[in-house]
Amino acid sequence: MASTSLLLVLVLALCHSSANGADPSSSHNPTQVPTAPVPLPNVANEYLQSHNQARAAVGVGPLKWSEMLANSTSRLVRYQRNKMGCQFANLSTSKYGGNQLWSGGMAMTPRMAVDNWVQEKNYYNHTDNSCAPNHSCGVYTQVVWRKSLELGCAQATCVKEQASLTVCFYDPPGNIIGESPY
Repeated sequence: MASTSLLLVLVLALCHSSANGADPSSSHNPTQVPTAPVPLPNVANEYLQSHNQARAAVGVGPLKWSEMLANSTSRLVRYQRNKMGCQFANLSTSKYGGNQLWSGGMAMTPRMAVDNWVQEKNYYNHTDNSCAPNHSCGVYTQVVWRKSLELGCAQATCVKEQASLTVCFYDPPGNIIGESPY
């Protein structure tokens, strides 16, 4: 009888643990260590923080870093460096939104690249969703596009050209004609 009671208590304890979301198979396993999220590399954090700072300034939610997008931009900037003389990439057929920056003569940090794009804010009129004459605003509006959720960026240094090429991809893409970014 005592062993039956003990068995019933054990079964009830396991059922209670399972009902409360605990995994009974791992609750007493000292070899299983919870895994923490892998921290982003400093460069990725700098791209992400710079974007999210600009987005927060206009009330738009933060982007998340996408390794898949980062890998795509990395392949693209290496191709542009190795095969295309560090020229701008043709992003018109991409399924992602994209920004790129060519910088000659000096190293370009992620923050500097994003700050360069965000400077277009000076020419953007949110009230009527327009850009000042003779100016462009598309890279800024892509940075702050409220429907974009993920970001991935990369940069290639082009030694021969003494330049760097930075590319960021956004998913979903922004700059939908007739829509306001925020």
